[in-house]
Amino acid sequence: MKQVFDYLESADFAATVCDKEGIVVYQNALSVAADGDAIGRNLFKCHSSKSNDKIRHMLQTGENNTYQIIKRGRHYLIHHSPWYDNETNEVAGLIELSIPLPDDYPTYNRDKHE
Repeated sequence: MKQVFDYLESADFAATVCDKEGIVVYQNALSVAADGDAIGRNLFKCHSSKSNDKIRHMLQTGENNTYQIIKRGRHYLIHHSPWYDNETNEVAGLIELSIPLPDDYPTYNRDKHE
């Protein structure tokens, strides 16, 4: 018997998933705490036109989008990635991860040989 387990529910980052029309279909607990219950709401109604253009582009091309923000004094890595329909292998929506970062997180250059 296949066990169902929500791997993201107790993760220490916010995870939000939308479908191809921009409708929120999933949020983990930290996403709900940060943004309120948005299940069934359309992302295009709560973002700027510039952000909406970026969302549409990602939905059409399957490209990722990653950047860092500071919100209420905390640093976050924001990463958007497509998810795919299992049958058609076409982009079915986007996943957003909002990962809190320590103020002094290290960066290691794995390409540099010492």
